Amino acid sequence: MSSSSALSARGSRLALLVVGLCWLAVLFDGLDMFIYGSVLPHMLEEKALGITSAQAGDLGSYATFGMLVGALTAGTVADRIGRKKLMVSCVTLFSLASGLCAVSGGVAVFGLGRTLAGIGLGGLLPTAISMVSDYAPRARAALTIGLLMTAHHAGGILSAYVALWIVEPLGWRAAFWVCVAPLLFVPVLARFLPESLSFLVARGRLEEARALASRYDADLPAGATGKPVAGARWANLLNLFRGGEWVQTLLYWLASFGGLLLVYGVATWLPTLMRGEGYELGSALTFVVLFNLGGIVGMLVAGRASDRFGAPRISAIWFALTAGGVFLLSVHMPLALTFVVVFLTGVFLNSAQTMIYATVSIGSAPAHRATAVGWTSGMGRFGAVFGPWLGGQLLAADRGDWGFTAFALAGTASMVFIGVAALRTARSAERDGLPRRPAVAG
Repeated sequence: MSSSSALSARGSRLALLVVGLCWLAVLFDGLDMFIYGSVLPHMLEEKALGITSAQAGDLGSYATFGMLVGALTAGTVADRIGRKKLMVSCVTLFSLASGLCAVSGGVAVFGLGRTLAGIGLGGLLPTAISMVSDYAPRARAALTIGLLMTAHHAGGILSAYVALWIVEPLGWRAAFWVCVAPLLFVPVLARFLPESLSFLVARGRLEEARALASRYDADLPAGATGKPVAGARWANLLNLFRGGEWVQTLLYWLASFGGLLLVYGVATWLPTLMRGEGYELGSALTFVVLFNLGGIVGMLVAGRASDRFGAPRISAIWFALTAGGVFLLSVHMPLALTFVVVFLTGVFLNSAQTMIYATVSIGSAPAHRATAVGWTSGMGRFGAVFGPWLGGQLLAADRGDWGFTAFALAGTASMVFIGVAALRTARSAERDGLPRRPAVAG
């Protein structure tokens, strides 16, 4: 074997190690995120902590509000302490916060636990994506990120089985104790996960970055000078609003708001709403499994569809199909048909939101691409806060049958916003005589 072949093989093995560790971290992220929705029907049935339907919606929003804080601050914190340390800190935080939920004696302490967990959850995912991007095999970055995103939905599937197998015999607190288990993974993450190349370059540690890049057979980030540009972050944000760009930016933000309202609203309330439609608890939790299985399949299918037809077009179509599927869930159908509708809704819903990010990334100039995607995600987090709250308010007002209709309207709105944004981009490209670029899902 030649030295170059050996280097490539060694780099692939180490890249696989990084992706594997990040995948496990995101799996635990998904478990902690979805566990509340999975155990919520049981908590409401036994009136745990005295929680009402309205309070249940508020508690669901606490975690997503924490995710908003975590997502918006992750970049700044990671720039100070490093991506690796932030990932370790996030896993530690949401694990300990789940322990706080498990021992809580009232709604206030439980809500604090969910908020702290949300901060850890919100900070982990963008940081994990950054780590994977640094070490993904060349020419396979989009596929690798897509595979990483499947871990979140695998965590959702795991949460349903935790609720099904543990909550009934041991109670709802046991489910949150299970979510403390990722603490055992923290030493493994701290020991084996390498630091991000982007962080080392940004901090001017170029020799260390070059050594890691050589060892991992990875590319250094473009423009690796080790000299950060002062004020670049805010200048890039202002670029999103100069000229006519503000219209496009707001359309992307609104589409992301509706998309994440839909994602987290359905994730939080799916088992409870399905029980309200007359299904047994076992069937309601099976819906969670099917919904997340659909999410895994959707992540893998979305990239191929976007490569062929363009991410904006597929995103708009996917949101339309999602709205139709969510609305159908408000109709009591034969169980087998309902299973199919839930699975297909998961396929389209989860990847539709991802393709908003792909659309923004592809349509942005390289200089402010990260800023554009980051703020689109951050603004969307407000929808993630609003979705669980909205479901709780509808149930409290004895309008649970309107829950799926409200979420379907959010999907329709996102379809319109991303569709209009795509049309404006296409017209601008035709006017300026620019070639169309292929789209990928990220």
